Amino acid sequence: MTVEDRYHYQVIRRAISHIDQSKSTVTLEALARDLGMSPQHFQKVFSKWAGVSPKRYQQYLTLDHAKTLMKTRHTLLNIAEDVGLSSTGRLHDLFLRWEAMSPGDYARKGAGLQISYGWCETPFGEALAMATPRGLCGLGFTSEIGREASFADLSARWPNASFVENPLVVRPFVDAALSGGTAQLQLIGGPFQIKVWEALLSIPSGQVTTYGDIAAAIGNPKAVRAVGTAVGRNPISWLIPCHRVLRKSGDLGGYHWGTPVKRALLAFETVQSESI
Repeated sequence: MTVEDRYHYQVIRRAISHIDQSKSTVTLEALARDLGMSPQHFQKVFSKWAGVSPKRYQQYLTLDHAKTLMKTRHTLLNIAEDVGLSSTGRLHDLFLRWEAMSPGDYARKGAGLQISYGWCETPFGEALAMATPRGLCGLGFTSEIGREASFADLSARWPNASFVENPLVVRPFVDAALSGGTAQLQLIGGPFQIKVWEALLSIPSGQVTTYGDIAAAIGNPKAVRAVGTAVGRNPISWLIPCHRVLRKSGDLGGYHWGTPVKRALLAFETVQSESI
């Protein structure tokens, strides 16, 4: 990622935050003034990243946008074939390659494993990234819950591992994810959780589904509440797209890293899917 890209991400992050906190549409001039830029330059930077104007992007950040997605882009997940969870499996979703953990790895909870972590800027706010030698094992956003809570949340998933701050190790994983490259993942979770996360990977970008659809897709239609818990335990935000799951009514529902982040992720993906 270039220095210019990092600068643009900072600009977009601040713009999205400003838009999200406003109760009405923010003019181009007001956004540019808040960011210390000319309207023309801000429009150019924002449109280069998002693919649409700031005004158009704001339409995707409204609460009604989620309900529109439910009406027009609601994906009914097909019941997937059973996967062998007793050994290493691979799943693919666009630029993702996931190597699930063996039961032995799961039981050890990271014992003897050193995990590197670092704080990284993204267009959706600051993110905490964690990685093992095998790949990214944690990614969460900090803007709504703070650094301390984010670190406590992700590190608790690997209670027996040791953690070392090393942004140089984790940054390439995050850069690859942001640029659409290949990201190797290492996850820790029980069989039910992994099946839910697998279902999440089958939701196309720019589309949404419901907790009930996921429960049906994994062959357990009555386990809606358990599915919701598993979705909330997803350790790799954005890449495993739990933000694409809405309530049946079309309401956003909760999001582990904050609903403003969820709105921004859905808005970005809608823009990208419409520009293809």
